[in-house]
Amino acid sequence: MQPILRIDLSTGRTEKYLVPEEWEHNFLGGASLAARMLYDVLTPDLDPLSPKAEILFLTGPLSGTAGPTAGRFVICAKSPATGLWGESHIGGFWGTELRKAGYDGVWITGKAEKPVYLVVDDDQVNLYPASHLWGMDTYQIQDAIRSEIGKKNARVAGIGQAGENMINFASIMCDHGRVAGRTGMGAVLGSKNLKAIAVIGSGIVPVHDAKAFSQHRTQINKNLRNDNLSRTLRELGTGGGAEYFDYLGSMPKRGFSTGSMDNIEAISGSSLTEKHLVGVSACHGCVVACGRVVNHHVKSTRQKGPEYETMVGFGPNLWLRDMNFIIDMNDLCDRFGMDTISVSNTIGFAFRLFELGYLTKKDTNGLILEWGDQHAVETLVWQIGQNSGFGKLLSKGARALGQQFGAEDLAIQVNGLEVPYHDPRGVSGMALVYATSPRGACHNQSDYFFVEIGQADEELGIHFFNRLGGAEKAGNVARHQDWRTVFNSLVICLFGNVPPNELVNLLNQSISFELTLDEMLLIGERGWNMKRVVNNRLGLTRENDRLPRPLLEPLEDGGAVGHTIEMEVMLKAYYRARGWDWDTGYPTPEKLKALNLGFAVKDLWPAD
Repeated sequence: MQPILRIDLSTGRTEKYLVPEEWEHNFLGGASLAARMLYDVLTPDLDPLSPKAEILFLTGPLSGTAGPTAGRFVICAKSPATGLWGESHIGGFWGTELRKAGYDGVWITGKAEKPVYLVVDDDQVNLYPASHLWGMDTYQIQDAIRSEIGKKNARVAGIGQAGENMINFASIMCDHGRVAGRTGMGAVLGSKNLKAIAVIGSGIVPVHDAKAFSQHRTQINKNLRNDNLSRTLRELGTGGGAEYFDYLGSMPKRGFSTGSMDNIEAISGSSLTEKHLVGVSACHGCVVACGRVVNHHVKSTRQKGPEYETMVGFGPNLWLRDMNFIIDMNDLCDRFGMDTISVSNTIGFAFRLFELGYLTKKDTNGLILEWGDQHAVETLVWQIGQNSGFGKLLSKGARALGQQFGAEDLAIQVNGLEVPYHDPRGVSGMALVYATSPRGACHNQSDYFFVEIGQADEELGIHFFNRLGGAEKAGNVARHQDWRTVFNSLVICLFGNVPPNELVNLLNQSISFELTLDEMLLIGERGWNMKRVVNNRLGLTRENDRLPRPLLEPLEDGGAVGHTIEMEVMLKAYYRARGWDWDTGYPTPEKLKALNLGFAVKDLWPAD
């Protein structure tokens, strides 16, 4: 690996850190390696918004290589939203530029006395004052920094007002709306008075066998371009499956409280494409190009269009069908720099509490929260982004809102992270995915809903089970999580639908390893358990592996009507497949030692 740039914002001191070779072999890169690198500093008493907290921007061995969907990097720290492992992936071109500058990561600690931004220009590393940039949105800051440093080709990752205000689900954004949205990494930057990081690189991304890699990568990308999933994503975006997810009963509506909605076809990738799309956008070297570019309905300006989660979050979840409004809320959240899933979920929960009588106009400063009221939704988005009014409470997330009004068990969240828009009552494997994800409810640690609709992979040993099945699919879910952990180590996009052995061969050509598919899966399992160990040290136990009460109750209509999730039975089968102890929720000492994680035994099992 190339060095990691370490910088202490309190002192301005920088140094180059070399990752131990053993860690490279055990974790490859990305989020799994980040968990190992941060393991010693992620302690229960660490305030994630304190100067002592550390945040790590890290790439992987395929980042920036123009391999399949490899224009990505990951940002990791202790999450201010959950108090657990924080991990957020982001695309665009920033990660590629960092590797071209000669670094595989940026490791930040401390706090600047006043707002600053960091510029990495090959070997030149400098901090510049940013007080005059404080308050700018996530698009404005990119243009302003490029202009100030006189580098039009600089790639800038920065925060908006939400990060400055350190709200729990503040995001970091770069390029054309590429967002590290989940777990509050933007709040961590804000707490350090770090507005943005700009990178400029003039080097070449290192590849072990460049000739063989280039030929193989070209063929893989050609095949990927013609893959059915890739074509759907390119033509319809991530919303291409919306109508089918609705048919299955996995598209949430009205705060996850109902299963059907009239005229739901208005919320889909096909509707967005037909009525609004004017172009597509792609990350570095990506042939899929799932990003949407739309024409604003009033300003006639081109801007980023919403993906599936945002469509549903500001659509059916809030009992709305107006795509123009969804486009506006997507842009507003991006400019504030905050996660559209957590924002829309928390607003939906507030509407639900108002409907059930837990909230009144007195609590909302006179605002009436009625399903389908666009004015109320937009007002709350502005308040959350500015950390003002009733939005100041909502900015703490759904769990905190529920705690405030005695309804925590109704909040649609797991361990402090709001549930995305794939209702497990329609695709039951997602129940285990949400309950056991290392960062709270997350669909990107395992997008198992794709397996539920037929995307099994016998080469990986991932089989197809009934989408409403139970314990019989627990081992399958674990296997899928391990494979996605490999993706998060490489670091590549989940949409890189490449045959597994082809991906293994490509990796071996990019680095000087000779891995097999089984060894890759073992690295994935090790990474998954590494994050589990981090969370166990932070206080997570089996009691945390659960779903909110509303998701355990059957829907009265829709494609999953009457289905109930057998959570405990599924979880017991999952623990057996994982080799985790049922009483504690910890990986057993035997499992840890088998995965080369024996260093953690003394922390979790001191008697052993």
